Amino acid sequence: MGKMIKLGKKRSVNLTKTRVVDFSTYLGVVLAFLIVDAMLRGGMLSRSFSGQLIPICCYIVMAVSLNLTVGILGELSLGHAGFMSVGAFSGIVAAMSLQGSIPSEPARLAIALVVGAACAAVAGVIVGVPVLRLRGDYLAIVTLAFGEIIKELINCLIIGHDENGLHVIFNFNSSKTVSDLGLTENGIEIIKGAQGATGTQMISTFTAGFILVMITLVVVLNLVRSRSGRAIMAIRDNRIAAESVGINATKYKMMAFVTSAALAGAAGALYGLNFSNLTSAKFNFNTSILVLVFVVLGGLGNIWGSIIAATVLTILPEALRGFDDYRMLIYAIVLILVMLATNNSRLKALLARPFASLRARAAARPGKEAQ
Repeated sequence: MGKMIKLGKKRSVNLTKTRVVDFSTYLGVVLAFLIVDAMLRGGMLSRSFSGQLIPICCYIVMAVSLNLTVGILGELSLGHAGFMSVGAFSGIVAAMSLQGSIPSEPARLAIALVVGAACAAVAGVIVGVPVLRLRGDYLAIVTLAFGEIIKELINCLIIGHDENGLHVIFNFNSSKTVSDLGLTENGIEIIKGAQGATGTQMISTFTAGFILVMITLVVVLNLVRSRSGRAIMAIRDNRIAAESVGINATKYKMMAFVTSAALAGAAGALYGLNFSNLTSAKFNFNTSILVLVFVVLGGLGNIWGSIIAATVLTILPEALRGFDDYRMLIYAIVLILVMLATNNSRLKALLARPFASLRARAAARPGKEAQ
């Protein structure tokens, strides 16, 4: 009986700690948005920094979603930019096609985000079914190949829209042009093959980016804290032991992978509708590696760390632009120093001291109630 009471107390303490961490994450993001939004309205931000706000939100969503696959699930994926590109171009097609029927920009943006997430989720299922049976380096190589395949397919894609609906051509032999779509006078050209999407109406907003970040945090954190999340982490820690107690490894791996892909697609739609011209070359191997750097630098499984790393590493190259030729050298040195610092046990203990009292108070409350 006494052991059961101790286990109950320990579980309630862990639950309280989890709630405190999650609440602090939500609160930190809300406060950051309010402060930045107030500075933006007051004209206190430079033009270059203001232009980075939406990409920062997109990269935060990308980092948090990839952390679900790499940090929580424990599988290395190098094709996250592929899911982002699927969401970007499908979102652009949806938003531009609805331009005449739905004049409200926020409504079209919301629909574009949903369409981008849905298309990326479908792509995640198509890739995940054969791929998730692989492990380690093999999974990384196949997901990398997927990202490159998506980029080449978009280069061969020509899409237009008129009152008769969407017109789609796959131009594999480079013999067809936009004129072959057969658009009427009121038609619009959306995607032009290797030229990408041109003439896109920029309807993305910083507020929409903040809302998408909050939705991503709610989805990921609730998934991680749920029964399914515990099953996913059990597979990460020891797949054989997890399967021995009846956990369907393929099912839960697919759940994490598709959720991650859907969130990346929504981020891609927001990103694509922030530029008037966008090509598939933007979503190459380097973009996947950049998002992976955000995850590793912030800490595997550390959601708050992914948010900070994505924000800092997006701002840093622009902040160092005044150093000209030495900009990327300084950027690389900063990455190395941060990685060395984050793996220093003494520094971790020093940074953890301010939060020790807060955790102690949270742990003491259930004990007092039990007494």
